[in-house]
Amino acid sequence: MRIALGVEYDGAPFKGWQSQVGVDTVQDSLEIALAKLANHFVRTHAAGRTDTGVHALMQVVHFDTSTSRPMTAWVRGVNAHLPLGVRVLWAVEVSMDFHARFSAEARSYQYLLHHHAIASAVLAGKVGWYHAPLDVAAMQEAACYLLGEHDFSAFRAADCQAKSPIKLMHQAHLKKVADTIIFAFSANAFLHHQVRNMVGALVYIGKGNYPPSFMQTLLEAKDRTISPPTFSPAGLYLIGVKYASHWGLPETQRELNLFATTD
Repeated sequence: MRIALGVEYDGAPFKGWQSQVGVDTVQDSLEIALAKLANHFVRTHAAGRTDTGVHALMQVVHFDTSTSRPMTAWVRGVNAHLPLGVRVLWAVEVSMDFHARFSAEARSYQYLLHHHAIASAVLAGKVGWYHAPLDVAAMQEAACYLLGEHDFSAFRAADCQAKSPIKLMHQAHLKKVADTIIFAFSANAFLHHQVRNMVGALVYIGKGNYPPSFMQTLLEAKDRTISPPTFSPAGLYLIGVKYASHWGLPETQRELNLFATTD
């Protein structure tokens, strides 16, 4: 049988999602815990790979097993064997043609940027940080250029393995709540480091290095070497993955609730 899981994790203690030899990853921790319940090796497949230090409020994963257990066991039993920074939120049996990655129609991320003269001690590892003044209105104007279908090569990491840099951006929005700027992005898929690179470009625009139209210049240039630096992974959260309703999955989208948000 094939089982889908909704998984939440704190990315700070891990070297990303994907299994690697000699380091702690979220995938390794989850597969070890699942194997204890399944009584056999389990290989998981995720909707998307997150980098070192990147968090997930809703990562969707699937695995195959011949072991029959109540769905509650794949939640509570697995959680009992997971480190504190990883939790299974729900489990549901799905058809064998479901795939956490290839069946996904869109992914959503939020980035939290603590905008204050002093970096937060309490939120260290949970938010990005920038100390100087930022023009949020200019940043939002620039973000609008990202909407629609574009070649996002200017925001693509050098080691990105995606077959195409062309992606469809459904949402590119930001707002400031108290001392935090919340960036929200949704697209059919993302390139390696794309969100962090877009945030980096928006911050450079916000601090006055470039006008909002510089975002269009970057998109047209398709050249990563002229783009601003990659921003910190600390404030990045995978918050949801969209699937067609016929897969019968529980809720696959969650919102950050570290701050009270108002439009």
